[in-house]
Formats: sequence, structure tokens, C-alpha cells
Amino acid sequence: MSDDRTAGWRPRTRAVRAGLDRSPHGETSEALYLNSGFVYDNAEQAEARFVGDDPGFIYSRYGNPTVAMFEERLAQLDGSEACFATASGMSAVFAALLCQLQSGDHVVASRALFGSCHYILTQLLPRYGIAVDLVDGADLDQWRAAIRSGTTCVFFETPSNPTLDLIDIRAVADLAHGVGARVVVDNVFSTPILQRPMEFGADVVVYSGTKHMDGQGRVLGGAVLSSRAFIDDHLMQFLRHTGPAMSAFNAWILLKGLETMELRLAEQCRNAQTIAEMLEGHTAVERALYPGLKSFPQFELAQRQMTAGGSVITFDLRGGKKEAFGFLNGLRIVDISNNLGDAKSLITHPATTTHRAVGPEERAKVGIGDGMVRLSVGLEDPADLMEDLTAALNNI
Repeated sequence: MSDDRTAGWRPRTRAVRAGLDRSPHGETSEALYLNSGFVYDNAEQAEARFVGDDPGFIYSRYGNPTVAMFEERLAQLDGSEACFATASGMSAVFAALLCQLQSGDHVVASRALFGSCHYILTQLLPRYGIAVDLVDGADLDQWRAAIRSGTTCVFFETPSNPTLDLIDIRAVADLAHGVGARVVVDNVFSTPILQRPMEFGADVVVYSGTKHMDGQGRVLGGAVLSSRAFIDDHLMQFLRHTGPAMSAFNAWILLKGLETMELRLAEQCRNAQTIAEMLEGHTAVERALYPGLKSFPQFELAQRQMTAGGSVITFDLRGGKKEAFGFLNGLRIVDISNNLGDAKSLITHPATTTHRAVGPEERAKVGIGDGMVRLSVGLEDPADLMEDLTAALNNI
């Protein structure tokens, strides 16, 4: 998505200037429009706005100038035609699915999902008469067996939360498109900086702006990106009438976050690579999972789809919940928190937090054990982080 002015810009320039729409006052930073409604010059203009003949704003639940700048900037970074911002990442996931589905439809999804995504797929969609099959995302034979004539939509995360399983986007997209199904990809862990699913055949991409886009733990936000036709024909009316609108203030924060996301993420990836290599060699660690490690089961796919390994490392400690809790409680710099993508390093125990509600049987199917922890690497000095992690590991 670009215009004549931005067509030749590189990603880092787009992150700072794309979508900028200055008011007559000529402000340097993006203007923050906190109003809920808008006035019209006359009754005819009001009618034209509601009909769609006039492109101006109607109501901030439908659209807002600050939110529109965020949508334009993110669309350009992602390489998508259009974007619609939402109040949170989960509202983006829910809207991207429900806006295109109806009773009798069939969805195929990867089994390795964030807890709330798992709830939507396995609990909510079936209530609407939508059939859902879960597959092991790395197994293309399972995708081939599950995707059939009548499959409406395919959904997956890559990398997945928290096991960092990767899915071959191009291969699954080809299978889905062969039966006319749309492909929805949750690209939260990679961001458009490390991976652009549209380039591999995805039809819809969803994000939680709460993570790397904000990057400093301040606001919630989400986004759905796709073709202009999908946004206009399916998503826009669903979101306008169900109401999960992004606030102008949150959009303003996220706009400022996009300006530095590439710079922050580059440093976080470097830190994560160094720390993952350290963790892999520690005797208390049974298994370290990180797409940038040569020992990662899908290292070759990571090299093809991603430009770096990301900011998240997942590792299994020898032992179980007791040892994992002892490790977390022994940390002095890294904070215990279920968020990720923050400037501060954060760590969580998925089995008792983000994936608690999934249940032990489903957790076992995707390899989430009681000794597993998920580390989101921040911007601290990596030497300090490694000292903190090593001290906690040594004291288990």
C-alpha cells in the first residue's frame, strides 16, 4: 500500500513517515484526535458520508484520523493493501475469522496456538455451527488430509506461542487455495519486520500491537491486514457494528512505537541469539527452542521465511513445575509477566498462565510441559541478562 510520495521509500523511512496526515497547524508529531464524533458542513454532506460517496469521517468507532494514520503506516510496513485497527490482538483474530464464516463452514487450524486463540477455535466457533479440525502444523500430510472441498478458512500462528513451531506458509497456502479457502496468519511473534506472510501466499494477517509495536508495555491494540476487497466486503461492516475499535490515544502510542520497532527488534534478536546459545549449553536446560539456533528442528524453514530468529526463546528445564518456579523466583532482572515483545525482558510459565485453560491433554499434544518457560528478550545488556539467567539456573 503506497502512494506516489512513498513509493520509493524503504521500510525504515515508512516506519517513521508513512501515513502522516498533518492538520493545518503543521505539527511534527502525529496529531491526536480524541473526539468521538464529527460534524458536517451540511445535511447533504452527512448523507454522502453515510452512503460512502464522501471519504470523510463519521464516528470514531468507524474511523478516526489518528487511527487511520496507524492503519496506513502498518499496511505499508506489512506490504498489504489495507488495514483495519482493533482494540486488541484477540479482537483482531476473532474479527478476521468471524467476519468471513457462517454456520456450516469448515476451518482447519494448527494445534499449537495461544490459549485465547485455542479457545476461539475450539469453543466459540463450534457454537456457531462452524466445524474446526486441528492439525500438527509442521506436518504437511496432516494439512493435506484435513483441507478439503468446502474448507472455508485456514488459520495458524508461525512461530507459534509458546513452542515456536514454524509452518511452511507457502505450502499450506497452496493447499488452501486449491480448494478456495482463505489463509489467515497470526504474525505476532515475527512482526512485519522479520516475516511478511503475504509474500508467501497468506490472504489475511493479524497482529497484536500490544507486543513489539508498542514495545514498552503501555497500551493494547490489534490489526487485521488484507486486500482492500476483503476489508471492504467482509471485515469493515463486522467491526463497525460489533465495536472493538482502537482508541485514538492507543493508535498514537502505536504510531510512535512503529517508528523504532525495527531498531528495537534488531537489538532484541541479537540479544536473543546470544542468550539462546548460552541456554542451549547449560546443564539445567533439557531443550532450548529458538529459530536462530542450528539445532532448531525447523532451522532451514526459519532461514527461508524469517530474516532473524525473533525476540522469544522457549526452553524446557530438567524437572517440572517446582524447578520452573524456583528458576523464575530466582531471577532478579527478568520480570515474571505473560506479555512479550517489551523493552524489558519478561518470562512466564505457560502451563500455569497463558495456556492453563487449554488443559493438560492439549498441552501435552503440542509439547508444553511443566518444565517449560517462555522468555521474551528485551533491551537490557545481554551480559547482565545472561548473568541473571545463569545464577537462577544454577540455584534450581
